[in-house]
Amino acid sequence: MPDVSGYYAHATAVLDEGCRIGDGCRIWHFTHVSAGAELGEACSLGQNVFVADGVKLGRNVKVQNNVSLYSGVECEDDVFLGPSVVFTNVLNPRSAVPRRGEGHYLPTRLGKGVSIGANSTLVCGISLGEYAFVGAGSVVTKDVLPYALVYGNPARQRGWLSAYGHRLTFDATGRATCPESQEQYELTDGRVCRISPGQSAADHSGSTKFSSF
Repeated sequence: MPDVSGYYAHATAVLDEGCRIGDGCRIWHFTHVSAGAELGEACSLGQNVFVADGVKLGRNVKVQNNVSLYSGVECEDDVFLGPSVVFTNVLNPRSAVPRRGEGHYLPTRLGKGVSIGANSTLVCGISLGEYAFVGAGSVVTKDVLPYALVYGNPARQRGWLSAYGHRLTFDATGRATCPESQEQYELTDGRVCRISPGQSAADHSGSTKFSSF
C-alpha cells in the first residue's frame, strides 16, 4: 500500500501498490485506486469510486459517489464529476470480441475547471475544453468548447458559462461580464475566452496541465 501520511483513505478503500496519490487527498468508503493511477493534490473521491490504471487526475479534482474512471480518462485541475457520471473507453464493445489495452481504448480528456452533472454519460474519444459545463443526465458524444454549456441526449450547446458557473450574455461587441467575479469574456468566431482573468475562484498555485491538452 502507498504511503498514507499525506492524505486520508477510509479503512474500506483499496489502494493498489504503484498508484500515486497527492497530499491532501481524501478517499472514501469502498473506493478502489488501481496501480498506475495518478491523483494530484487535494483530490476528493466519494464512496464507491473506481480509478483504473493510467487515469490521471490533476489538483483539486472532486469525484462524487458511484463514478468509474476507466483507462484513458484524464482530468486537469479543478474538475467536478457529479454522482454516477459514466465514462467509457471502447466505442464498439462486444462480449465475444476482446478489445482490451492501449490499441483499443480511446482517451477522454477534461480541461481545467470542467463540471459534469449527475448521471451524465461521456462517450470516449472526446475532449472538453476548460470550464465547459455538462448538465445533469446528458449524453456527450462530441468535443465541447471551453466555457460552453451543453445538455440533453445527445448533448447540444445551449449557451456559455463563466469560470464561476454563471450564464454569460454577450453584447453587440461580443463582450460579457460574470456577475459574481466581474471578470470579462469575449466571444469571437464562435469561441469564448476570458480577457480579464483576475483571481478566479478556481485558480491555484502549482496547477497541473497534461501534455495531451
